[in-house]
Amino acid sequence: MNAMLRVTVVESSRRAVTLRVEGRITGSFVEELRRACDVHTFAEDVQLSLELADVSFADAAGVVLLKELRSRGVDLMRANTFMTEQLKSKDGASSDEI
Repeated sequence: MNAMLRVTVVESSRRAVTLRVEGRITGSFVEELRRACDVHTFAEDVQLSLELADVSFADAAGVVLLKELRSRGVDLMRANTFMTEQLKSKDGASSDEI
């Protein structure tokens, strides 16, 4: 089983960046993903999107990070069924917002 996390820039412009996230968002990889997102959102006018189709698992800290990013305006796209369920929260976000 692959325990690594890969974050790849799939689209980048002055106004928008899309990162493909692959693997498991666990342990030290949670902070790695946070740093990757911070690097691409240093300018306030950049819209960051994360493609989550290839994320196989996120631990509790990973889910918290993704919810935090979503609350900061990061688009979470193409989440698989498992991740969609993990990201549902009591804050009222519907699954089509994920």
